[in-house]
Amino acid sequence: MNRHPLQHQNSNVKRERDLRALSRLAVQLGCALALCGGFVFAAGQHFAAVHYGYESETLRVERQKLLEEQERLILEKERASSPARLESAARQLGLKPLQPGQVGTRKPGRQLPVATALIHPAASFNR
Repeated sequence: MNRHPLQHQNSNVKRERDLRALSRLAVQLGCALALCGGFVFAAGQHFAAVHYGYESETLRVERQKLLEEQERLILEKERASSPARLESAARQLGLKPLQPGQVGTRKPGRQLPVATALIHPAASFNR
């Protein structure tokens, strides 16, 4: 059942260019590029958000450490400026406790005694 001879000559077929198909392919290519660009942009946004999340967590931990250190330093400052510690430090410097006769009232135009300035430094600046 051979319908065609084995040595059959094919005729040359000349195709027409389908401009509508070419324009559809160009539109599809443009849409695909836009879609891929959107995915790349979204991935960049996602990775930036993850990076900022890690960075903010690091800063949150650092802030917590700094707050703890600040609290420790405030407590250390309060311990160092406690009246008992100041009194012992003053005795080491050779200062003596204030006697009741050394305390007087301040009259206008009169300077404060030196002892008052040592006991209460803010008084020496007229505050």
